[in-house]
Amino acid sequence: MARKNKYDPYADDEPEQEAPPPVPCWLCGRPTGSTIVWHHPVPKSRGGRDVVPMHGICQQTLIANFTNSELQRAGLDVDQLLANPTVRKFVDWVANKDPDFTATIAKKKR
Repeated sequence: MARKNKYDPYADDEPEQEAPPPVPCWLCGRPTGSTIVWHHPVPKSRGGRDVVPMHGICQQTLIANFTNSELQRAGLDVDQLLANPTVRKFVDWVANKDPDFTATIAKKKR
């Protein structure tokens, strides 16, 4: 078994690169954190190909409040989704939270 050398002779040769600016969430507009969920606004089962960056908690909220048919009708129009009072209340609540904030979301109403 080879020894792991803690000294990296090339560490000083590489210039430090700045991290790219955080991508804003498609639903709430907050910057995304360390985890970005690539969400299909129109579900793949309904022919959706476009993806948008979202927080996991924002995606869970959409899935809990809309059916695939409703998401297909809304398409890429986020304003139509925000017209739903439950989603609007969620977005207002999560606005001041940390980008990596997670919480349990109510399950889908069946």
